[in-house]
Amino acid sequence: MPETFDPSRTAVVVVDMQHGFCHPDGSLYAPPSGDAVEPVTDLVARAREAGARVVYTRDVHPPEQFDDAHYYDEFDRWGEHVVEGTWDAELVDDLDVGEEDLVVEKHTYDAFYQTQLEGWLRARGVDDLLVCGTLANVCVLHTAGSAGLRDFKPVVVTDALGYLEAEHKAYAVEHADWLFGETTTLDEVVFG
Repeated sequence: MPETFDPSRTAVVVVDMQHGFCHPDGSLYAPPSGDAVEPVTDLVARAREAGARVVYTRDVHPPEQFDDAHYYDEFDRWGEHVVEGTWDAELVDDLDVGEEDLVVEKHTYDAFYQTQLEGWLRARGVDDLLVCGTLANVCVLHTAGSAGLRDFKPVVVTDALGYLEAEHKAYAVEHADWLFGETTTLDEVVFG
């Protein structure tokens, strides 16, 4: 069932659509992440036309970020990826990043953690977030969950998600819908 979003109170949050995840030469490339580029750009174009805000996140790791880590070490878990200053960390070329858009650099899965995202959204009166991007069960899920904990309404756009395995996407969608937000599809998103 279509849901209407007020563009003046809505932002599309595009999570980590970077070379490292979406390009075949990327360090953590997964074909479904590359496949998500087109539906993400479609959603962004529709949002922009309606006057909604657009946010892009970039997962960026300084080379020394985990040198003194006690427990949390993404390089240990995933290998070196999206290292600061590399091609791997840049947003894919097909994205339409405008001057008015916010690009958030984050250093962990959650785009709200130690970033300007919450303040930027609140200063613009944004309440509802259409969350898309990659990876569904990692950065998308953690960002959407964190949004819900901050009293934003996170709506995960299920056909604009990248993932490693189909069951990872299914888990993320089910968890988002059950616990902290809602889910929708591109066809169900209406701005008005």
